[in-house]
Amino acid sequence: MTTPIRRVSRRMPGWAKAVSAVVLVLVVFFAGIRLSVLPGLKDLFGTETHDRSGPALLQSIQDMSRYDAASGNFQVVVDLEKDTKYLPDAIRGSRTLYIGAGTVDAYVDLGKVGKDDVTVNGDRTSATLRLPHAALGKPALDPDRSYAVSKQRGLLDRLGDLFSDNPNSEQAVQKLAIKHIGDAAKDSGLTRRAETNTTDMLDGLLRSLGFKEVHVSYGS
Repeated sequence: MTTPIRRVSRRMPGWAKAVSAVVLVLVVFFAGIRLSVLPGLKDLFGTETHDRSGPALLQSIQDMSRYDAASGNFQVVVDLEKDTKYLPDAIRGSRTLYIGAGTVDAYVDLGKVGKDDVTVNGDRTSATLRLPHAALGKPALDPDRSYAVSKQRGLLDRLGDLFSDNPNSEQAVQKLAIKHIGDAAKDSGLTRRAETNTTDMLDGLLRSLGFKEVHVSYGS
């Protein structure tokens, strides 16, 4: 006599069905928002931006004695790649392609000009000025013209972004962009242009005050 085989019921519990249904609805719902399949949902759950910042506080005032005589506009393409030993890039690693645009000013510090650096003849028709060499200011990155072209991150990096206070931070590429812009400014002849412009400015100013001869030189 054969023993009848009892079939074990593998029906999904009711609570599991309810949870699965809710998850499925949410997946379809957010997919519809992402893909714009369901019109009107973006407007219904659209985000609003509110600026609740406090007023800016004046901390200090500094008198400026430098003459900004020239300004250079620069653009650099930063290709920053970070690899991890013994792990493929798909697991751990990142690569960012970033367009950095910024400006560098060249100036002459007139505050360093002493009494011995300015010579005027008796009848005030000739003036000789010795000025310090022009210097470069700090590179200023323009956020409106700087942007990331592409970002590639490994799985672990993506997971880390979920728990980071500043996901997808561009601080590293921004620093590199500023460095490259500063290096380019040093080789651009910007300081020579600043000295030429300063000479022209002082020549025109002193001649308008009645001087017939104006001599400007630069030294350390």
